[in-house]
This record gives sequence, C-alpha cells and structure tokens, in this order.
Amino acid sequence: MIGAAVASLALLERDLRAVARSRSQLYSSVLFPLMLMALLGAGVSSGLAPNSPRIIDGDYTSFLAPGMIAMTALFSSTFSSAGFYRDRESGLLRAMLASPYSARTILFGKALSAILIGSSQAFAVLALAVVIPGIDLAWQFGWLGGAATVVITVLALSFMLSGLSLLLALRVKTMQGFHLVFNLVLFPLFFLSGAFFPLDQVPGWLEVIGYINPLTYAVDLLHYACYAPSPDGLIGPRIDGLVLGGLALIVFALGLSRAPRAV
Repeated sequence: MIGAAVASLALLERDLRAVARSRSQLYSSVLFPLMLMALLGAGVSSGLAPNSPRIIDGDYTSFLAPGMIAMTALFSSTFSSAGFYRDRESGLLRAMLASPYSARTILFGKALSAILIGSSQAFAVLALAVVIPGIDLAWQFGWLGGAATVVITVLALSFMLSGLSLLLALRVKTMQGFHLVFNLVLFPLFFLSGAFFPLDQVPGWLEVIGYINPLTYAVDLLHYACYAPSPDGLIGPRIDGLVLGGLALIVFALGLSRAPRAV
C-alpha cells in the first residue's frame, strides 16, 4: 500500500513539473476565462441588456464568473490527461506497466495530476474574480462557507472529468482523436450547463437537455456558493451535491478500473 502511494505521488510530481515548465499553458488557462469575462461580459451587459432575474441588475460579467471557474477546471483537467498519450508514444507507459505496481496505481497517479492542475487553475480564476473591480459576488452564506463550497465543487468536478478523460484515453488511440471527441462532447454540454445563459430562458427542449447534463449541477452549485444573493431559481445544493458527488465517484472509479494499453 505504501509503495503504491509513493509510486502514484512520483507520477504526480513528474506531471506537475512538466506543467510548471510549460508557462504558456499556465498563463493561457487562467487568462482565457478572464478574457471571456471581460469581453463577452461587458459586451452582453452593455449591448444586449439581459433581463433574466437570474442575472442580477443586468451584470452579465458577474454572472459569468462561476461558469468560467467551471470552464477552467473542465478544460485544464481534461487537457492535462493528454500526458497519457505522450507517455504511450514515448514508450514510457510500457515501462510503467512493466513495473511491480498495478495499472490502477499508475492511472491514479496520472489522474491526480490532472485533478490538481485543473483545480488549482480554477481556484486562481476565483481568486482573481474576487479582486477584480466590477465583478460582484454575493457570497450569500458568507465568503468562508461559499469558498469551501466552491473548493468541494471544483474538486468533485475535476474527479468526474478526470475519470471521463481516462475512459476516453484508454479507448481513443491518438491525442488528436481524444481532443476531437472531447471537444465534440464537452462544448455542447458546457454551453447547456447554465454557464453562459440561465436555463429558464431557453426553449423547453433545451432546458430538458440542460437538466440531464451533469455539468449543470456543478455550475448551479457554483452560482449558489458565490454569485446568487438568494437560492431562488436554483436547483439547490442538496440535489447538486448528490448528482455531482455521485457521478464523480462512479466515473472516476470506472476510469481507474480499465486496464491501459501500452500501444
């Protein structure tokens, strides 16, 4: 058990060093959501004058903040899983699988790095959103409780996405195919999660799809934790937590249960 933990932590440390050396990845993953909030948020707030009761005082920039936190975790966690392909193409994965440690130990170490990278970048976006003038976060139950809820939500979302990344990476043979499939799946899910527009403002059939979408419950919980001044119009933390937490456990366990192939 101790040996497996040490092996997983060694893989985690290796992937973190690789990301730390890639400063462009670190900067772009944080600056891109901030750019969206600045450009898209200001444009919609001023040019379209949103009138949904879910968008407080028509301030679309602040409404976007929780969704951008979720987006950062989403794309950082999944793209960090691309290291699986680099290891397979270089032959390092074959050497790992030939070690005394189980395939699950290796997958767990790789997944930990994706979770930590995605979560830490999402927290960086949250910290910047708090201090940027013009972004108003309500923290309806206090900043401490709200921040704790954000941390738990982001971690659960990262676990779920990391498990999904592992499932796809073990079946899709090329990195290009992996990114194509993930973009095909994640972009529609993210747009229908309530991150960009309230679901009560869309046609009924899109609203139904939105509530089937697991990302909706992560975004709703983030809105509940740090943006909305009251729980009115939200799904609620109990249902959000049950759906998101349950899916995170199931999908992550499924991802670890699959045996990776070295070729």
